[in-house]
Amino acid sequence: MQVNFQTDLRHDSLAFALLGAATAVAQVRTGMALPQALAGVFASTNAIPQARGAMQDIAYRAMRALGHSDALIAMMAPKAPEPLVAALLACALPLMQKDADGSAAYEQFTVVDQTVSAAWAHPDTERAKPMVNAVLRRFQRERAELLAAAALQPVAKWNYPQWWIDAVRTAYPDQWQAVLSTGNQPPPLTLRVNLRRSTVADYLARLEQAGIAAAQIGPQAVRLAKPVGVHLIPGFDDGVVSVQDAAAQLAAQLLDVQDGMRVLDACAAPGGKTCNILELADADVTALDADAKRLLRVGENLERLGLHATMKAADAQHPDWWDGQAYDRILADVPCTASGIVRRHPDIRWLRRKGDALQLATLSAKILDNLWQMLAPNGKLLFVTCSLWPQESEAQAAAFAVRHGATRLDAPGQLLPTGSAEQDHDGLFYALFQKNA
Repeated sequence: MQVNFQTDLRHDSLAFALLGAATAVAQVRTGMALPQALAGVFASTNAIPQARGAMQDIAYRAMRALGHSDALIAMMAPKAPEPLVAALLACALPLMQKDADGSAAYEQFTVVDQTVSAAWAHPDTERAKPMVNAVLRRFQRERAELLAAAALQPVAKWNYPQWWIDAVRTAYPDQWQAVLSTGNQPPPLTLRVNLRRSTVADYLARLEQAGIAAAQIGPQAVRLAKPVGVHLIPGFDDGVVSVQDAAAQLAAQLLDVQDGMRVLDACAAPGGKTCNILELADADVTALDADAKRLLRVGENLERLGLHATMKAADAQHPDWWDGQAYDRILADVPCTASGIVRRHPDIRWLRRKGDALQLATLSAKILDNLWQMLAPNGKLLFVTCSLWPQESEAQAAAFAVRHGATRLDAPGQLLPTGSAEQDHDGLFYALFQKNA
């Protein structure tokens, strides 16, 4: 696949955006994360900001509807398309269907015309131009029958691999449909008000003056009715607010950090929880992460908010970086399958495999065991994961408590993303432990 091919398509055309999005989607099929794939496409095409936004929107739509699109393509294509052709169709088909609110991003005839133009403009898809045209026009003609047939296939209906559907249904027999359905919706844009710079009431008034509808959904959490560009958010560049999911904002509150405490935020990047801790207390915070590049994001967020933490690039499962001084509080946001944040990262469901949970739970257990020895007597460790799988969450927490004789304190446990007014947040798990003196 020629991922770096330069086309002659106009950068402000839908065809250009479709081809760029399709290139990224095809790379996800090979195992690359969507943000990484899009970054490569942006760089190789020198795409203008408008085109980047369109590519990203189309690619994310395609990821949320990939199971459905695959089923439609299998029904309509005479044979399995080449990777970039299949990706191009997977980007076009969702655009020919209405969004949940009944609106349509583009007219159907425009999508067909521009997809055919995109196919014509790339050597990997040029020969498939007649097939692309035939498939999309057939979908226009036989839309009702094709959609009805696709709805009979669970992978097409829910847009997850079958093993994922089965796992959610087993773990949450009463909420599984709501959990799966919510994962296919765009996520809310939730802000965290920096209480060192403003109150929630004052910030809501500021949003109202700017004509931005919003509501308070947590002690520091404000959810916008409609997402806007991050630098268009009043006060963002000045450190008054940060973007952070409502469920993630619980971490700093649960940790109960007091002034003067020595605190470790393990696996800290990109730094949202680190910053939230420092917004609530004057503490000595160390932000640890194995990825030195991702730590740069932590530094940028701290600087924007006018906060300070010690940053260390090191692996949380090993103690060689530790100075031997115990921490009063430890936040362990451990690696996981990220199955609870598929609204924000819809490619995760297609990248993960059934056995990943066991492998990541094993790594996370090593991290938790290592961090526990660094906790002071009477100190608290907050175990956080953004997974829906009990193997990585409740089972992990229970086993940890037994291994170390840890006292388990009140914490929310598993938070489910069901999209309701009370649960319009990511799927995080929280367990809080205290070390006996």
